[in-house]
Amino acid sequence: MTLTITRPDDWHLHLRDGSVLADLVPHTSRQFARAIVMPNLTPPVINTEMARSYRQRILAAVPAVDSFEPLMSLYLTNNTPADEIIRAKESGIVHGFKYYPAGATTNSDAGVTDIKNAYPALEAMQKNNMILQVHGEVVDPTVDIFDREARFIEQVLEPLKNDLPELKIVFEHITTKHAAQFVSDADQYVAATITPQHLLYNRNEIFKGGIRPHYYCLPVLKREEHRLELVKAACSGNPKFFLGTDSAPHAQNKKESSCGCAGIFSAPLAIELYARSFDENDARDKLESFASFYGADFYGLPRNTDTITLEKKEWTVPASFPLASEKIIPMHASEKEKWKMKMTSPT
Repeated sequence: MTLTITRPDDWHLHLRDGSVLADLVPHTSRQFARAIVMPNLTPPVINTEMARSYRQRILAAVPAVDSFEPLMSLYLTNNTPADEIIRAKESGIVHGFKYYPAGATTNSDAGVTDIKNAYPALEAMQKNNMILQVHGEVVDPTVDIFDREARFIEQVLEPLKNDLPELKIVFEHITTKHAAQFVSDADQYVAATITPQHLLYNRNEIFKGGIRPHYYCLPVLKREEHRLELVKAACSGNPKFFLGTDSAPHAQNKKESSCGCAGIFSAPLAIELYARSFDENDARDKLESFASFYGADFYGLPRNTDTITLEKKEWTVPASFPLASEKIIPMHASEKEKWKMKMTSPT
């Protein structure tokens, strides 16, 4: 069995920086035409000139055989000036601002401590039709980690929508039935990305046979009832839901450590993972729209015109990949997969 779809895009991707780019970029560029690149570097990418420089470093790492466009995002802070939104919009290379609640995830310490602090920038974003990309979790340590997304909707997103009703928001890597319902019920200014791990697994996967650090991400995997609602949303044909891997590379020694940093590295087999999920849920006919159309439409970009072909064929995922002088463990390392990308075809 084969499946040919319009070449997809990844609307949420971490590529890091420096020497690792040469090892990371090709995993994405072989299958995706474009990707929204997250700005949580050290230091964070907080202005258009930093994004322009970072973009050039990414492009330098794209293999000659691939065609790939990095779509840049800027890191929203308490002090992002309104005129930076105008510069970003006029640049043509910046497509959103990422809102990290300070301390919520990897390299988020410079994030927003109170959403009200960012209102001047958010008002400028609404005025200039610039997208806000949201990591949707509260950081209050007294709130159970499995409830932080639902609490974020109540405390941050709902008030924000009331105050700035035409601000375009992508609720990234949603993990709960609460988020799926919020997005479904919202108006045309709200959409969401869904990762492969949250479609395929519930929180039991982290603890099978002991603690499995390569299945630890933030937001963390949730109960089965939430996974089922995410599958329902992704396979529904609702244009508010689209592909965003949140592939987050960390070297093996940092994942398998006393702290076990958060992030799942799905980039080497991302489209194959989505194909598996849609196939298992009898929704192969919905994959193309989810992976290739809805994200581009929401971001106001043209749909791709080339195609990729996937084949239902068993293969074994490599145990690891190089990451500069270290190694990185992919999702499903050494396991059998059911779908394999065969080729990319130009128009």
